[in-house]
Amino acid sequence: MIAIPDLLLPEGMTDLVFLALISTSFLGSLITVAFGIGGGGLLLAVMATLVPVSALIPTHGVIQVASNLGRAAMTFRYIFWPALPMFTLGSLVGALAGGAVVVNLPAAWVQIGIGAFVMWSVLGRPPRGVRDWPLLVGAVSSFLTMFFGATGLFVATYTKSQELPRHAHVATHAMLMTVQHGVKSVTFGLLGFAFAEWWPFIVAMMLAGFAGTTVGLQLLHRIDDRRFRYALDTVLLLLSARLIYAGVTDLWSGR
Repeated sequence: MIAIPDLLLPEGMTDLVFLALISTSFLGSLITVAFGIGGGGLLLAVMATLVPVSALIPTHGVIQVASNLGRAAMTFRYIFWPALPMFTLGSLVGALAGGAVVVNLPAAWVQIGIGAFVMWSVLGRPPRGVRDWPLLVGAVSSFLTMFFGATGLFVATYTKSQELPRHAHVATHAMLMTVQHGVKSVTFGLLGFAFAEWWPFIVAMMLAGFAGTTVGLQLLHRIDDRRFRYALDTVLLLLSARLIYAGVTDLWSGR
């Protein structure tokens, strides 16, 4: 068993939990860069079972800033820049609005709504509003991410609607998510979340994510656009089905 330095372990975290989270950060980044989406949701799902609820969304957000920023930097020349300005403005509005809401949105209905919307967008033609209104996409997704954590599927619907080649899709989505998670993290800081004791752990997760991005890029280079689009749609549908199932289960159990 590998002995983890105490400096890297937040209070109450065991070596085994730390190793599980580091491995998930690596795998999540690999999946996202290779298939366009999915890693952030995977990481959130695992962290939700191993990290205290009070720290879950803020720490996940900061880790995702680094993961997406590293991916955007490594694919910088493919970024579709016209998507950024209005999405960024919308993200600022959405994060501020979410931070001002005291009562959390019902997570089950958020899960069902996002899952159904993404399924509709994959199986049908993406709504024109998704393609032409990055301001709205940024505002809605950033508002929801303050409560729900991983709204990459929603943002991926907008990115997918641009019909970009695979490298441009990955690069643009990474940049959009960097903006969204960055705005969210700053907002949580302003709201008083104490990041200090979590920084060593967060940095370790960032480094693991960067390693996963490096490996995932090698897979991305080896698949063509048609196969990438098929893989992306498959991952989107599977994640959407999981969201809907989780939401319905929570409602059925009365949570």
